[in-house]
Amino acid sequence: MIERPGVTIARAFIRVYQIAISPMVGPACRFAPSCSEYALEALSRHGLLKGSGLALRRLLRCHPWGGSGYDPVP
Repeated sequence: MIERPGVTIARAFIRVYQIAISPMVGPACRFAPSCSEYALEALSRHGLLKGSGLALRRLLRCHPWGGSGYDPVP
């Protein structure tokens, strides 16, 4: 399947974060899979709009009073 340019660009930004920024921050994700892995999978499964929305919703749940544990992409 050929990805649309928007999805490819979004995936590239996530990979840059994973390679360049995430190692400096350290492992702090409350969920499994990590938020960046979740975003990559959501983009692959659902495309740019819905995948970005799912990833944003997941990021907004990542706070001290939010949940934790296994949270797969729907």
